[in-house]
Amino acid sequence: MSTQTEAEQKLAQILVEALDLEDIEAADIKPEAFLFGVGEADSLGLDSIDALEIALAISQNYGIQLKADDEKNKTVFTSLRTLTDYINSQSES
Repeated sequence: MSTQTEAEQKLAQILVEALDLEDIEAADIKPEAFLFGVGEADSLGLDSIDALEIALAISQNYGIQLKADDEKNKTVFTSLRTLTDYINSQSES
């Protein structure tokens, strides 16, 4: 596993605050670990309600709208790294 980039650090802090993750430090979120999924090694174990909270936090912090019916969501929400990459790609367009 690699270390967080500056953009991943910022997003990890937003996730910790938005989801009220009391037992998790932003720096402890591994960039390539799964965000969702129970029983997955290194997974945060988030659920669909958390996905809605994440989408709202991204909208508020980055001005990017994530639509619930978008086919790319499964890939975008895979990990901190894929979510950060998506945000960066939308910011560049």
